[in-house]
Amino acid sequence: MKIKELVNSFEEFAPVALQEDFDNSGLQIGNPENDIKGVLICIDITPEVIEEAIKNKLNMVVSHHPLIFSKLKKITGSDYVEKSIILAIKNDIAIYCGHTNFDQVINGVSGKICEKLGLKSLHILAPKADTLKKIVVFVPESHAEVVRNAMFEAGAGHIGNYDNCSYNLDGTGTFRANEDANPFVGEKGKLHFEKETRIEMIFPSYIEKQVVLKMMKVHPYEEVAYDIYKVENKWQTSGLGMTGEFEKEMPEEDFLLLLKDKFGLKSLKHSALFNKPIKKVAVCGGSGGFLIHSAKNSGAQVYVSGDIKYHDYFYAENKIIIIDIGHFESEQFTKEIFYDIIMKKNPNFAVRFSEINTNPINTF
Repeated sequence: MKIKELVNSFEEFAPVALQEDFDNSGLQIGNPENDIKGVLICIDITPEVIEEAIKNKLNMVVSHHPLIFSKLKKITGSDYVEKSIILAIKNDIAIYCGHTNFDQVINGVSGKICEKLGLKSLHILAPKADTLKKIVVFVPESHAEVVRNAMFEAGAGHIGNYDNCSYNLDGTGTFRANEDANPFVGEKGKLHFEKETRIEMIFPSYIEKQVVLKMMKVHPYEEVAYDIYKVENKWQTSGLGMTGEFEKEMPEEDFLLLLKDKFGLKSLKHSALFNKPIKKVAVCGGSGGFLIHSAKNSGAQVYVSGDIKYHDYFYAENKIIIIDIGHFESEQFTKEIFYDIIMKKNPNFAVRFSEINTNPINTF
């Protein structure tokens, strides 16, 4: 399998276009045309992780956190990033990082937290805004099905758990071709009335080009009449954080013990307890302080994330329990997401989880 094939599989699952503006997800080092001998999966990349890949004869490292995050003006080996880059390039090791794009999909980082806790009825906590568009195209009735299917194949028409979603309205279109035209129907210089179907469907903005190209390729008209609108709807299957519910309520202390057990925690930090049962839970992998208000508004009794600041705990305001399980701890199972994607692509592939503990935070 070539590097580009695996990259395509990762980005079909979590398109790199979904990453936050500050991020740097994607293939960071390596020739996409090279063959993969084996993959090492980790959360962070350090020189020790690259050495581990070399030792096990694995020529690709897949990480959650980007190795190259800030701008590099020189590479002299002055820190762990530059040392890792030099070591990877010298040993022809490719590096792929799937960061906030994997945070943005419903079965990504936060979804994995929900899975480990056994939560059901999952929903995005903060659905992505300013992402959806609608395409409207007018096509002769005879070609409506082929045009509609072409846009479906390009990725348009997905709404939640449903695909092939469209609205179709039959009507009559008019046009008059001039002498330079090559009309599909009608005659040059004469007003023509044609039975047409108006087809409309939603799509995420980052696939606009492929939707339009696929549609244009099969549309019979020389001049295609279509419109694209920006819609205000939030994308309910993409965004940050998740909410989920237990089948049965559980006491607060039992929930804290469940967290410690499932995430291997020696300790955790939390705001005041209420001595009330836990049913609905909000979560966000990584640094989730910015979603506290969204968690409160969701109706969850508890919010689980990492990197919660001191003053953020005051926002609990006796309405929700805020729990910090740690940044690394909340994202540790992201490795399983990468693994599952690789195994689905090639179940006989050589894949290892890194044995290096890259969590820089220790407790005493």
